[in-house]
Amino acid sequence: MTPDDVVNAAGRIESRVAATPLVRSSWLSEAASADVFLKLENQQLEGSFKTRGAFNALLQAPPGRVVTASAGNHGRSLAFAASELGARLTVYAPRTAPAAKLDYIRAHGATLELCDSYDDAEERALEMSRAQGVPYISPYNHRDVVAGAGTVGLEVIEVIGESPDLIVVPVGGGGLIGGIALAARTAARPPLVIGVEADASPAFTTALAHGRIVPIDVRPTLADGLAGNAEAGSITFELIRDLTEGVVTVSEAEIAAAMDGLLEHEGQRAEGAGAVATAALMAGRLDVAGKRVVVIVSGGNR
Repeated sequence: MTPDDVVNAAGRIESRVAATPLVRSSWLSEAASADVFLKLENQQLEGSFKTRGAFNALLQAPPGRVVTASAGNHGRSLAFAASELGARLTVYAPRTAPAAKLDYIRAHGATLELCDSYDDAEERALEMSRAQGVPYISPYNHRDVVAGAGTVGLEVIEVIGESPDLIVVPVGGGGLIGGIALAARTAARPPLVIGVEADASPAFTTALAHGRIVPIDVRPTLADGLAGNAEAGSITFELIRDLTEGVVTVSEAEIAAAMDGLLEHEGQRAEGAGAVATAALMAGRLDVAGKRVVVIVSGGNR
């Protein structure tokens, strides 16, 4: 993949998604001794950045039926895009996903298959794709999904003018950080990009340590949208390895504090997955003093 994939995606989905706010946070700036901005993808259509990749992928998919696996937001966004574009969608999702997300998927005409976990959902969706010849739109291991997600980074660079020093990004399957890392290469002075995972699901912290994606044990987490193993051979591993500064992790208590802080100080409702990048800053995981930093608040669908 190249930065041009992200630039082309931006033109393709411009009329389908919102250009979300980029606002300076006095609270985080003071706490981190930095100049901190929040990119509010919790205000995106359907409540998360996933809408970008969903439209970019479906606009280029063959007409007819598609299948996906989702912890919630990808399935929700893809159901919305499918209803707008006339595609038939089957979503495999863990039964532990937030009920509101599952209800939304059903309400928008998608077929919903409930599974024991995200890993089980992904396995069953891939099996259906192979058995029935139905295109599989991964929430992260899909070039068009990654490119669509990367348009978040293009907006950051366009709006902030002078490039930030660092962009801090939530990491689940790696589609968002991979796309933003590609988008960063369009800047005259490319910002550094670093990811944040939940301690309970450190898929890429582990992968980077081993030099490849390896299975991990996934524990319950407030960041349910990030939880689960990454597909072996995912394109996002090389993007993270080659184009970012790596990944740090945050605890459940730190995620909860970030959710509360965003609501109290910024009036922003963020789900756990959407708040992990904020948590890393609050917890002092990153050396950002004196730097211009953009923190991605990736979703608000609790």
